[in-house]
Amino acid sequence: MDHLALLSASAVDSIVAGTPQTVGTFRFWFATQRWEWSDEVAAIYGYSAGSAQPSTELLLAHKHPDDRELVAHVAAAALHAGEPFCARHRVIDTSGRIHHVIVVADRILDEEDLVIGASGYVIDVSDTLAENRREILDGTVPELVESRAVIEQAKGVLMVVYGITAEQAFRVLQWRSQETNIKLRTVAQRLVAAIARTGGIPAAQRTRFDHLLLTVHSDPATSEH
Repeated sequence: MDHLALLSASAVDSIVAGTPQTVGTFRFWFATQRWEWSDEVAAIYGYSAGSAQPSTELLLAHKHPDDRELVAHVAAAALHAGEPFCARHRVIDTSGRIHHVIVVADRILDEEDLVIGASGYVIDVSDTLAENRREILDGTVPELVESRAVIEQAKGVLMVVYGITAEQAFRVLQWRSQETNIKLRTVAQRLVAAIARTGGIPAAQRTRFDHLLLTVHSDPATSEH
């Protein structure tokens, strides 16, 4: 592990040491409408391992009221089309605590390449880091902060695609780095390069962004006071 990677690992250990696992897996089978979730996902919803059987009704009941209709629509449309999907929303656990989560799902195919279900990850990106832990990162690893231009690019992409904060985007990159056992910097480089090769976001989203770019000067919500 090189010097920069050592600094990164040390900083991450200092920041997230002792925090619970924030990523879990799930599966959904179309024919039986049966859900499976890992203990980590159950914990996000506030349940101990094996204490609750997930179902569509249960999952929707835990969605934030302002997000419930959108989540149901996005999931139904994706499942109907048999396509991968991702969504960001809020979950209210059994104790009333709000979790900001990203759901990333892909298709489950049978031997004949027919879509029979969906599987993926639930990533809890709630802002749980204390201010003093952020100071550890800034004070301990200035070299990392100065040298991570490509990480900032990757974070920017995630922030736009998922509508999340810079801190949350960094945690998503951390998750993929740990999941794949690839250095964080390498994950960011590959993500940025892959997006460039595919020509960026689809034309429909690009058109919406063009509109935002050309009209942001007149948006009262973004004007300076």
